[in-house]
Amino acid sequence: MWNLSQVWDHEIDEAEKEIFNKYKYALAYIGVDFDREDVQETLVAHLFTLEAACQTTISYWVWQKKNNEELENPSTFLIKALRLKWQPINWKDEYMDNPDFKSPCIRWWERSATVWGTDLRNQLVADVYETDSGSEYILFRTEKTLPLRTARVWGWQRVLEYALGTDED
Repeated sequence: MWNLSQVWDHEIDEAEKEIFNKYKYALAYIGVDFDREDVQETLVAHLFTLEAACQTTISYWVWQKKNNEELENPSTFLIKALRLKWQPINWKDEYMDNPDFKSPCIRWWERSATVWGTDLRNQLVADVYETDSGSEYILFRTEKTLPLRTARVWGWQRVLEYALGTDED
């Protein structure tokens, strides 16, 4: 996923990055395409309206879902919200509790407890994290790392073997 720190890093402060990181998975889930150049340029150019625009986009999506409607072109909606300084109507922080809005790292961490059991997962996995460049990794207690996308391709059994050191790689 595109990462705000990849664009004009010197012009973006930590608070703005934190706001973007708070909402990016929710926005991606509802269909905002962060790979689009116009989305990236508008985000960086309108950082001062970022949180309100993110909340407006998410709350409108929630409203539409409740009314059995679809948000057409979420990327364009976010761009308009940023440019026109839209404010959220009836924003609720619990909107962010939607499990689909979690980062891939958190989803993998939670799923690994279901597949392997919490005790085994905690014995094997030290962390699942995203780098500043947007890459996602699993850090095992053996100090081995594995890209999260590789873990998805390998499947749970092969990742378990890798974590235990019983794989042939």
